[in-house]
Amino acid sequence: MQFGIFSVSDVTTDPTTGRTPTEAERIKAMVAIALKAEEVGLDVFATGEHHNPPFVASSPTTMLGYVAAKTEKLILSTATTLITTNDPVKIAEDFAVLQHLADGRVDLMMGRGNTGPVYPWFGQDIRQGIPLALENYNLLHRLWREDVVDWEGRFRTPLQGFTATPRPLDGVPPFVWHGSIRSPEIAEQAAYYGDGFFHNNIFWPATHTRKLISLYRRRFEHYGHGKAEEAIVGLGGQVFMRKNSQDAVREFRPYFDNAPVYGGGPSLEEFTRETPLTVGSPQQVIDRTLSFRDTFGHYQRQLFLMDHAGLPLKTVLEQLDILGEEVVPVLRKEFASGRPAHIPDAPTHASLVAARQKERDRARAQA
Repeated sequence: MQFGIFSVSDVTTDPTTGRTPTEAERIKAMVAIALKAEEVGLDVFATGEHHNPPFVASSPTTMLGYVAAKTEKLILSTATTLITTNDPVKIAEDFAVLQHLADGRVDLMMGRGNTGPVYPWFGQDIRQGIPLALENYNLLHRLWREDVVDWEGRFRTPLQGFTATPRPLDGVPPFVWHGSIRSPEIAEQAAYYGDGFFHNNIFWPATHTRKLISLYRRRFEHYGHGKAEEAIVGLGGQVFMRKNSQDAVREFRPYFDNAPVYGGGPSLEEFTRETPLTVGSPQQVIDRTLSFRDTFGHYQRQLFLMDHAGLPLKTVLEQLDILGEEVVPVLRKEFASGRPAHIPDAPTHASLVAARQKERDRARAQA
């Protein structure tokens, strides 16, 4: 089981001070948060991709390459790479370079994003969002696995005898998670390729999330990748913690009430009841997170959103200390307890290389 954090990179005014960080401060804060994640023993740092204010994460591989140079163990990922508006050729080459620089500590999450205007900004039509996602990923999948690609589709110029460079590290592409909060077509896509499925799980009730994950699991088995319970699932969730729940609620309330993504909607109490948002003590976060397994089945990756809504960097780093020292050690132990032996771990570069070698050995033995 992997635990980590993901950032959406919002630049939001702190409602308690009225101060808004500069873009430079926010970018450097994300780096500090990633380094802190490794320091406290987390497994994954993931950054979103946005091309509009108030966000600053427009170039994930630049951010992750910088973090790679300053870390040793942290898996570097995205909390959406826009498969619809990025050229698959550029994605293939950017992440292969990052793979080599980070010695394989790289995976990524494909998604369509949540900003409609991004489509025309990059010359695409939002009405073609799903077809773009399906076609572009099919090409990306081939570019990483075939040395020479001949290809023709609807949304970009054909390729003839094309080789994406560099080739993936050790001949093994980065593992791909397909992220979606509402599209069964994306769950189907993840299942078809035997890739992972990630539901960010931060704004939706469990009944909605369970439907998509269940669909992905059924189709994963249908396509012959293993049993439904062996499918690779990741979940998000956002938390805010203090020693006692009253202090956590009192401190977080102004951020919840004023942040654009929360303010003006349901109350904090309603939101925490209906979605995975957990504001309380470390034990409450542990209990809530463990309940995800009961709701969605055994899963492989849990990412927390902690640096949003205008929370100052000092507070976020304090939250990471609590997460790393008091919450994740308990979660690791509890999630491991009773986990059937046939449930796979989250894929890593090393495990994917080993699996490929095992397949080659089996093929040679049968030859």
